Amino acid sequence: MKPTTLTPLNSNRERVITRIKQLIGAPLAMGMIIFAMGCDRHNSASTAKFVDDDDTSGRVRTALKADTAYKFPDVKVTTFQGTVQLAGFVDNASQKDRAAEIAKNTTGVKDVKNNISLK
Repeated sequence: MKPTTLTPLNSNRERVITRIKQLIGAPLAMGMIIFAMGCDRHNSASTAKFVDDDDTSGRVRTALKADTAYKFPDVKVTTFQGTVQLAGFVDNASQKDRAAEIAKNTTGVKDVKNNISLK
């Protein structure tokens, strides 16, 4: 068998293709890495905030149930970025005020939106 030799035309073509791969491949790979890193960091932060809000809601619910005067069975608690929203029904205005006070004094609560209604 006769070894193949590259003609100058084939040799130039090979170099051009290799150079194109280098020019396109490296920036494309870097872009994909940067994109992936940015997405991962964002999701981790979102998940952490969700978990913190869920924990805060749980602490407020526990504090409401532990209150000696009222147990607040009809009050729902949701939290978004540290702001607790109270919703549901109570028998009188003092119960509504007490629920807000309990929520405000709970760890992790930045603000309270008291949307509790009277029965």
